[in-house]
Amino acid sequence: MAEQVDTLIVGSGFAGLGAAVRLDEAGRRDWLMLEKADTLGGTWRDNVYPGCACDVESHLYSFSFFPNDEWTRTFARQSEIRSYLEDVADHFRLRDRIRFGAHVTGAEWDGAAWDVTLADGSALRARYVVFGTGALHEPAVPEIEGLERFAGAAFHSAQWDHTVDLRGKRVAVIGTGASAIQFVPAVAPETAHLTLFQRTAPWVLPKPDRPIRERTRRAFRRVPGLRRAYRTALYWRHEALVVGFLHPKIMSVVERAARLYLRRAFAGDPELRRAVTPDFTIGCKRILMSNDYYPALRRDDVTVETAGIARITERGVVTTDGVEHPCDVIVFGTGFRVGDGMSRMAITGRDGVKLADAWRDGPQAYHGTTVAGFPNLFTLVGPNTGLGHSSMVLMIESQLNYVLDAMALVDRNRAVAIDTRADAQDAHNAELQERLGSAVWGAGGCASWYLDENGRNRTLWPGYTFTFRNRTRRADPAAHELVA
Repeated sequence: MAEQVDTLIVGSGFAGLGAAVRLDEAGRRDWLMLEKADTLGGTWRDNVYPGCACDVESHLYSFSFFPNDEWTRTFARQSEIRSYLEDVADHFRLRDRIRFGAHVTGAEWDGAAWDVTLADGSALRARYVVFGTGALHEPAVPEIEGLERFAGAAFHSAQWDHTVDLRGKRVAVIGTGASAIQFVPAVAPETAHLTLFQRTAPWVLPKPDRPIRERTRRAFRRVPGLRRAYRTALYWRHEALVVGFLHPKIMSVVERAARLYLRRAFAGDPELRRAVTPDFTIGCKRILMSNDYYPALRRDDVTVETAGIARITERGVVTTDGVEHPCDVIVFGTGFRVGDGMSRMAITGRDGVKLADAWRDGPQAYHGTTVAGFPNLFTLVGPNTGLGHSSMVLMIESQLNYVLDAMALVDRNRAVAIDTRADAQDAHNAELQERLGSAVWGAGGCASWYLDENGRNRTLWPGYTFTFRNRTRRADPAAHELVA
């Protein structure tokens, strides 16, 4: 017989670890965490590229139930966030219930529980399954003709090959997303020449990053309520941005600041400034923050190439204008396959319905957390829970309130499971799409990874995080069906 457990948690990043802590606090200690890698940390374990850091302030990008007085920078670097997650696991004694090297490949609902299969052929049986796999863990490498023939090293930023020495090499960077603007300034001084292939210029704002002095950290430790007040101030400053995302005309204020930054950064080089100036409303794509990206682009040994890529040869990258750009290494800063990670698993719900079929027209859920037809299955950082303005940890904690209340609802009614009503899910998503269509992500004139192939935004939450928190505080019985 398969090993049995009440709750399986899939993934050991912020979402998975947060779920484990909250389950324990609720007295639901019969859980097991499955992690496909050999260590915990999720995206902060995988992304170890040079310059990797968070773009949300450290004191907001952490659990409310496990504050950290010792953040050393306003915006934490990858290693410090990874250490924080290790501290969470140690403090709450989670490690002995994490199974590493356990890659989930599928799950099937049999009317009473989930039969979960792993890549090694083993299986487990669980009443509840909580997917904390996140949205940014499947690297997206574009299909470019000839890539397999390239004679040099080629890798994605999320799979950085530290055995490749970039010193004195000609490096081609494909993509200008959030990762690229961090690693390009970090590696450009080492290379003989770096060519950045830009399809779409991002909007970039200065990053107010600075060290947090020891006396400040001491004050956080010693002055009651100071750290909480600081976090609260950060929170409301971020929430104030929402009105601009929902009403694109207001973003003109932010755009003026970004254009001023561009003018100052590229003073004396109007041609390069034009090349890196976006042609869409700020906020339509993710707003990036950096103090060293623009200076890196102005280096004599860095070239910004705006012509499209036609193919890759053994020696380099050929653009649509017929020019071959020789290179020794190619680094993809092309982001992730967002939103379809779960649908690629063999997940089968009630009446034999497969999640891949239910999501054929795009992933959707109820409050990004439950999916109609898939009882007792919860998705953290699920469809339409992403943010363009604040910390995803806030959303994860809100979702966990909903998950725990849904489980309690099952217990109170002595039911087997809870399932979301399809009509409630449809109505919820219709409301989301209506609001998203008039927001900057739909009306800002860009094509972004927020949108699916049909132009629908399956990624972002169109509103304030406190609104989401209120909506997920309880699992609404009217929107669900209890399975006896």
